[in-house]
Amino acid sequence: MRSFFICLALALFPQSAGAQDTKLRSLDTSDAGQGWDAVGRLDIGGAGFCTGSLIAPDIVLTAAHCLYDKKSGAPIRVESIEFLAGWRNGRASAYRYVREAVVHPDYVYNAEVTADRVRNDLALLRLQRPIQNTTVVPFETAERPRKGARVGVVSYAKDRAEAPSLQKVCDVMGRQQGVLVMSCDVDFGSSGAPVFTFEGNMPRIVSVVSAKAEVEGTRVALGTQLDQPLSLLHRELAAGNVMSTQPKTTISRISVGSARNNTGAKFVRP
Repeated sequence: MRSFFICLALALFPQSAGAQDTKLRSLDTSDAGQGWDAVGRLDIGGAGFCTGSLIAPDIVLTAAHCLYDKKSGAPIRVESIEFLAGWRNGRASAYRYVREAVVHPDYVYNAEVTADRVRNDLALLRLQRPIQNTTVVPFETAERPRKGARVGVVSYAKDRAEAPSLQKVCDVMGRQQGVLVMSCDVDFGSSGAPVFTFEGNMPRIVSVVSAKAEVEGTRVALGTQLDQPLSLLHRELAAGNVMSTQPKTTISRISVGSARNNTGAKFVRP
């Protein structure tokens, strides 16, 4: 982890890697949001929200840490989580509660925020019923993007909880230890938001937002590479290895936004 962030700081800052990033564009109308209704808000049992994306009629992809209570670290009852597909201005294209969920078997919620944690911060949610709405078309996934690739993100956040926003162009600034470092604009509520590649004009998901970080004063987004972790989660879900309400063994709990590693990188969960 030390070499990762020292290399990042020296190689990428204070260069203007995100100087050509597009600004956030609100998808708060049916016209603006056309084609994006498979991104939705995940209401977490009345305790907050994350962002999720439909990758099959009954499967939502998001970040694993969204499924844990921020204060106690205990798993949240998945049946209390609702996926609001295409949620904007008080209405959704489809409403579904979650039936079961799987998180990466190596993910530990209370672990220090390191490359290991971000790399494993992935979950699949199976909905109680498939969404059979012609406006809610599941997204395909793609192989991990290369360093320097242009990607985009669709997310909800604390200041845009009633409609998602699209940032169509941001940079993959670094890629190491299964973690993508991106210049995408994320904030609290963006956890689990899909990161897209637009090659061939077809948006495909290549990552989900796990955390935001600061390196030498520059804000970046961190996400996991999808390929191997996502395949593992599909196998776990097929095998019935679903999430339990019993918490895993905890490791060195930190306060959100207060911890720093010894390289000067500051992490917070969005």
